[in-house]
Amino acid sequence: MLNIVVLDAYTLNPGDLSWDALSKLGKLTIYDRTDVTSIVERCQNADIVLTNKVPLREAELRKLPKLKYIVVMATGYNNIDIETTRELHIPVSNVKNYSTSSVAQHVFAMLLNALNRVQYYDDQVKKGAWDRSSDFCFYDSPIRNLEGMRLGILGYGDIGRKVAHIALSFGMKVLVHSRTKLDYADGVTWVDRDTLFKESEVLTLHAPLTDETFEIINHSNLNKMKQDIVIINTARGGLVNEKDLYDFLIENVNAHACIDVLNVEPPDKPSLLFGLKNCSVTPHQAWAGTVARSHLMKGIEDNINSFIKGQVINRVN
Repeated sequence: MLNIVVLDAYTLNPGDLSWDALSKLGKLTIYDRTDVTSIVERCQNADIVLTNKVPLREAELRKLPKLKYIVVMATGYNNIDIETTRELHIPVSNVKNYSTSSVAQHVFAMLLNALNRVQYYDDQVKKGAWDRSSDFCFYDSPIRNLEGMRLGILGYGDIGRKVAHIALSFGMKVLVHSRTKLDYADGVTWVDRDTLFKESEVLTLHAPLTDETFEIINHSNLNKMKQDIVIINTARGGLVNEKDLYDFLIENVNAHACIDVLNVEPPDKPSLLFGLKNCSVTPHQAWAGTVARSHLMKGIEDNINSFIKGQVINRVN
């Protein structure tokens, strides 16, 4: 029987899902969280290790001679030392596309909150502003319509395409910049990066974090953008220089940022962005819808089942 160790189980399953399917595939040991100093001890006898964010670097991998397979309980696998896994002939698989709908929904939840000022007006009503109104309604903060707005999408994978599809249903005009020109749906236009920054009224980030995209939202590129732009990041915190974004939002009070990811998670100190009225922050939860996590659990099961049968699917190394 294979020994299967889960290093950081809680974010996938805080108690509302079942591990039963995985427990039928081997001896399953589950840890809600694992400190870096405990990795080797906990994985010493593991044939298969499951990790989301716990790193498996060269130092740990070389001390795990029994390890046969790693499953990343996510799509991104930058926490795995891929070169060392290749050298040691340890296949690594991830799970793709499980959170596409969940992330796209979160993009528009944040966008609609920013444009319709939902949280602001809820707060105002509860403070008695409606009670004091001389009219049947009040609106002392601008409400902007999606229809006709130009939505820029940086990165056009599955999530970017889903966001474009939803945007078109709202009557938005969609601009896309990606590394390669693909076949686009009607209403979607590929543009170069500078045009994306200059023309977008809403900019949503769906690019992977690479040397090329690291802190792509920086002082230079922000200065190309409209003064009332809405910037949404549900991808990776490293795409944004947080200090440069803070300075931009301070200077452009009609702009708004919707941030679901930060450079340090959880933050080791409150981000400058937390104190801004024109910045909404959620705790890296865009991916975490119940259905999305169920899809992720099934993807993990499929990866392990295939490995047991002698086939590695969704391999990233």
